[in-house]
Amino acid sequence: MIKRILQHFAARVLTAGLSFAVVWLTARYLGAAGRGQVSLFFTDVSGLALLAGLVGGSSLIYLVPRRNVWLLLRPAYGWGVLVSLAGAAVVGLLRPVGLAYVLHLGAVSLIQILLSINVLLLLGRQRERSYNALTTVQAALLAVALALAFGPLRWLSVEAYYYANYLAYGLPWLMSTGLLLRLPDTWRHRRLRRRATARELARHSRGAHLSNLLAFANYRFSYYAVAYLVDTQALGVLSVGVALAEAIWLIPRSTSLIQYVALVNAPDKRRQTHAALRGSRLTLLATAGAVLALAAVPAKWLAAIFGPEFGMAHGVILALAPGILINGAGMQASTYFAGTGQYGVNNRATLLGLATTVPLCLVLVPRLGIVGAALSMSASYAAGVLYLVGRYRRAIEAEWYDLLPGWEDVRGVALRLMRNEE
Repeated sequence: MIKRILQHFAARVLTAGLSFAVVWLTARYLGAAGRGQVSLFFTDVSGLALLAGLVGGSSLIYLVPRRNVWLLLRPAYGWGVLVSLAGAAVVGLLRPVGLAYVLHLGAVSLIQILLSINVLLLLGRQRERSYNALTTVQAALLAVALALAFGPLRWLSVEAYYYANYLAYGLPWLMSTGLLLRLPDTWRHRRLRRRATARELARHSRGAHLSNLLAFANYRFSYYAVAYLVDTQALGVLSVGVALAEAIWLIPRSTSLIQYVALVNAPDKRRQTHAALRGSRLTLLATAGAVLALAAVPAKWLAAIFGPEFGMAHGVILALAPGILINGAGMQASTYFAGTGQYGVNNRATLLGLATTVPLCLVLVPRLGIVGAALSMSASYAAGVLYLVGRYRRAIEAEWYDLLPGWEDVRGVALRLMRNEE
């Protein structure tokens, strides 16, 4: 298990590095205002992708070990097309954006949604190497395309970001489709079975994915608050600080994703959960170290790397640091409840966080600007995770010290790596 987590983590580190390159390129060449426009577009795309997960999402991982790939893919694709097109139209009605923005939003959202469905199906069949390769290729294509557009082509426009996304998601989607075609699953099925599988997918997805939608609102309500209460330039600075801080989550997300796949495939859920506790403790330790390292980066370094406007991102990082650590710990508990089908616990925790961040944003953003937005995010993470971890500890009948890292954990993983054990 630990070796698989480390392999997945290595792929996520590479992907995070490429994502950092995208943040740097858009900030350095487009400035704070341009970076703010990119962040708002990316947030809109992410929101539509999450809505598409209401018929699909992580439930594809849960169901595909037991169901035919093509029975799951058809309803997921159909819903994805509807959400991307209708969702982009709704955004155009709600916000003063032009027709070009709406068209790019719909098209990029659709390609990203289709790719996400494919890679989740592959991951559910435990094709972890394919999953890692596809996500890495996608991040690399986006970074390279932007580097070429901003560098040799001198295309210093937000539109360059839109077109780079077509390449970055389109090519991996074609590759992932080819990998799905190699699976032994048959194409033809009775219409009654197709309908039954579609209903099952929708039923599981609604419960499993509601927490993801609530989490998105929790994580990104501050973006819209800053965009409307301050301006897109401030949003650009906030997005850089958030991107750097949330990059640390690749550590707990790598662990939780592998543990989720193992949990949904394990016949004995309780035994699998206790076996994964050591990995969770080490994840928390590594996350704390990364948070401290990022908080120590001075503001002048950020200004030198991203541009003079982005030195203020240091205050965002400091305000976010406690929340990043706390929420990283909560991801392990969230994985357990998702993997055992107890979606209501995750939903209540996220609702608690959302009920915290909305009023705090409305109060703090007009007074403290982007730092107020970051403080509201940290407070919301703390509120939700305290509830979540308390329920997790009782559910697995563990003591608090079972969840916290110690020297024996570090010593144990070092010995396993030296022995090259699985």
